[in-house]
Amino acid sequence: MDAKTLAYINLNAILGSIPRLCEMVPEAKKLIEGKDVSIGFDVKDGPAATLVFKDGKCSFVEGVDNCDVKLPFSSPEKFNGLIDGTTTPIPSKGFTKIGFLLKNFTKLTDILTNYLQPEPSALKDPKFFETSTILMFHLIVEALAQIGNHDDIGKFSASYITDGAIKVAIGDGPAAAIDAKNHVLKAIHEDPGDNYTSCMEFKDIRVARDLFDGNINAVASIGQGKVRIRGMISQVDNVNRILDRVALYLT
Repeated sequence: MDAKTLAYINLNAILGSIPRLCEMVPEAKKLIEGKDVSIGFDVKDGPAATLVFKDGKCSFVEGVDNCDVKLPFSSPEKFNGLIDGTTTPIPSKGFTKIGFLLKNFTKLTDILTNYLQPEPSALKDPKFFETSTILMFHLIVEALAQIGNHDDIGKFSASYITDGAIKVAIGDGPAAAIDAKNHVLKAIHEDPGDNYTSCMEFKDIRVARDLFDGNINAVASIGQGKVRIRGMISQVDNVNRILDRVALYLT
């Protein structure tokens, strides 16, 4: 597992899930009401992005040029330590707004953890189950793109993906896409409609969850009709090869 790739996943996929969390979970949305602050994460030799909290909403933007609070990290390993709880960052600017970072933002990440690493009992609640699975769906799509762009094995598979959009969808839930251009992958977190060259669709949200949790086999699910693929099969095949790497980074 490559530390730099993990840093891209941790920033773009894990912390990048916070805007969607604030949209879907009332408890999270309440924490950002009336707040006007942005937190930038600047990783040396790695990713840089900013979470912007304004007008009761949260957005995720590349770069740290306009952030209020800036958290610099000397290496991808140091940033990864923030996510696993072994590193305590020191802001290089924005000390007057550090209260939001220590209180509200910490609570947001705790809520996110509860949804991404839920207790089995929590998943018995239908609403929690749906929200958790949708958050995980988008996280996996983003992680797939990051692995295809930064992980050596992922990049090898991406080198065989022809240009075009690979749609990923849940039959009774959300849809997204992996846009491939010159073997560089970009996660598109909205339904591409009919504008795709290949598609992988999970029958329903339960099947998607079982696949995410490793409870059922993907190849067997295709044979059983639980996962449907169409279009340019070589695209889906190579995306699935990268998908095999996702579990390595997210466990």
